[in-house]
Amino acid sequence: MLPWFRAARVPRTRGLLAALLLALTLLIAPTATATAAPAAATATSRGWNDYGCKPSAAHPRPVVLVHGTFGNSIDNWLVLAPYLVNRGYCVFSLDYGQLPGVPFFHGLGPIDKSAEQLDAFVDKVLDATGAPKADLVGHSQGGMMPNYYLKFLGGADKVNALVGIAPDNHGTTLLGLTKLLPHFPGVEKFITDKTPGLADQVAGSPFITKLTAGGDTVPGVRYTVIATKYDQVVTPYRTQYLDGPNVRNVLLQDLCPLDLSEHVAIGTVDRIAFHEVANALDPARATPTTCASVVG
Repeated sequence: MLPWFRAARVPRTRGLLAALLLALTLLIAPTATATAAPAAATATSRGWNDYGCKPSAAHPRPVVLVHGTFGNSIDNWLVLAPYLVNRGYCVFSLDYGQLPGVPFFHGLGPIDKSAEQLDAFVDKVLDATGAPKADLVGHSQGGMMPNYYLKFLGGADKVNALVGIAPDNHGTTLLGLTKLLPHFPGVEKFITDKTPGLADQVAGSPFITKLTAGGDTVPGVRYTVIATKYDQVVTPYRTQYLDGPNVRNVLLQDLCPLDLSEHVAIGTVDRIAFHEVANALDPARATPTTCASVVG
């Protein structure tokens, strides 16, 4: 069975509004308490988050996985993390952007503060593994947020490569829904105040403006962007692409026209995308990514 699927047969806008309502429900619901915080933060699952792991000569850098909005350090990586561990990588994942009283669903805090959490986590991984640099692989916000770390927090000295899977590198219009916010008094302020990580990702936000000023990339880092034309969250999908040296922008459908993955599937279950991640991490041993890569 092919590891991809189309979005549910409901209007795309309904799905996006449902995601927004989910965030609001989590903030308002009295049952969302900090005592329900997941064990994911300290768990070692299927061989990753093992701080005794030492990188091999074949794979000399640890891989840090950076989840997306509403994700966490375990659920986002139940397929990709073991996929990379089985290929000999030391793999680690973090939680970031937590809001008080909101368990499980992370990536909602201010993105500049989330980048500071990534900074501290990379230092922890490098100290544990003894490696001089790490490779970063992120999904959605997790593919974009590291750019702040690289540009403003000195991350370029500690990172060899950044692989973004459906990253909102230039923000998103959410299929044009963000343009409607000014027509609903109070909603935009509520989102900004209560879920700043969502507000930061809107195309044209102060955060995105700062992030993209002066160019998309920094010297010394290799960048790969893996996108799908069926993305219904980061729109238009071509805004995910980066411009600059040492950049490779990849569209899944150019590799396998049959791949129907949308925003969630590309980062959580799509083994064709994961084959391309492996190529980006080890370009010297890269093999062609095709529809047959699903069995790789």
